[in-house]
Amino acid sequence: MKPADPSVPPVRRLGLADVPHCLDLAQDRSWPREERKWRLLLENGEGFGIDAPDGRGLAGTAVLTRYGTTAAAVGMMLVASRYGGRGLGRRLLEHVLAEAGDATVFLCATEYGRPLYEKLGFETVGVVEARVGRFHAGDGPYGEADPGRNATRLAEPGRDLAALCALDVKVFGADRSRLLARLFAFAEQVRVAERDGEITGYGAAWRSGDRLFVGPVVAEDDATVRTLVTGLARGADVRIRLDLHRRHEELVSWFDGHGLARSSTTSFMVHGGRPLPGDRSRLVASFMSALG
Repeated sequence: MKPADPSVPPVRRLGLADVPHCLDLAQDRSWPREERKWRLLLENGEGFGIDAPDGRGLAGTAVLTRYGTTAAAVGMMLVASRYGGRGLGRRLLEHVLAEAGDATVFLCATEYGRPLYEKLGFETVGVVEARVGRFHAGDGPYGEADPGRNATRLAEPGRDLAALCALDVKVFGADRSRLLARLFAFAEQVRVAERDGEITGYGAAWRSGDRLFVGPVVAEDDATVRTLVTGLARGADVRIRLDLHRRHEELVSWFDGHGLARSSTTSFMVHGGRPLPGDRSRLVASFMSALG
């Protein structure tokens, strides 16, 4: 193992006061300056960073988000361009893995970051495809979807949160109730799909910068996905982004036909070859790549 560079400060916890430096670091790596996203991640998860030896903000960051004790997501792995090749990314990731303990750890990796993750024991188990564009709903209140069989409505936290969390834990295989409770305040809207009085799916839309993110999306079939996405994206005055888990191949042409073209892809990776908990077949789109 390459020894730590003694000139580089140790890994430390990040707080909300570090958000401006996180935004500067993101911009340095040509990522957007997404203050709402960083604040949510640092409030809901554990941020770690390395201060830049030259005193100019942060040299690197990573965020660990725990879901109960069984699963954890790693996101916002960034190293300042001027400190590339000095082992900071490895040091941050090793620190985060130690903090995660026995949890199943997963992340979304760009082609640039994947070699490091593979060296530290991550394996690719899927592909996440960013779909971006102006959404074209089509005719009728829900486009092509069948509103009779797959009706959706705005969710209400007091009425729906418990049932929504119960569905999510079956799909995700870990307790995300804390994050989902925050979702109602964070998102522009949360919608649920119902059949015979039972919630069969849900989705949310939230703004970051000049885009409306649609996610998470959880649904039992394609018709429900189409109805949820149409209800969330219809009439949006900005470009939409949705992070689609590529196993849902049958939905690709539908997204293409409604203005959401493939923008980029990332590898969905799990540490140590461990099986993912839950029934991921119903997890259609991520909340955001940093949250899995």
